[in-house]
Amino acid sequence: MSKAAKGASAPAGSPTELPFEQALQKLEAIVESMESGELSLDETLTRFEESTRLAKLCQTKLSDAELKVQQLEKISAGEFTRKPVAVED
Repeated sequence: MSKAAKGASAPAGSPTELPFEQALQKLEAIVESMESGELSLDETLTRFEESTRLAKLCQTKLSDAELKVQQLEKISAGEFTRKPVAVED
């Protein structure tokens, strides 16, 4: 595995600590590099693994944000309250 491939699969800090926007940018960059056709099979597989982790992270962060938005409901008195939401599996 090349140093570049290792660097792409090992971001600074835990992948779960990445902000959504940064994870999405990394995911888009990986997709572009894979679509270029210039990567070896090993590099492509390494980037695919990383993209899978990043896609899962992005989906989790989006789901969490959606749940928070759904839970916050403004009541008539102008206060905010949490509304229970059924989580789909």
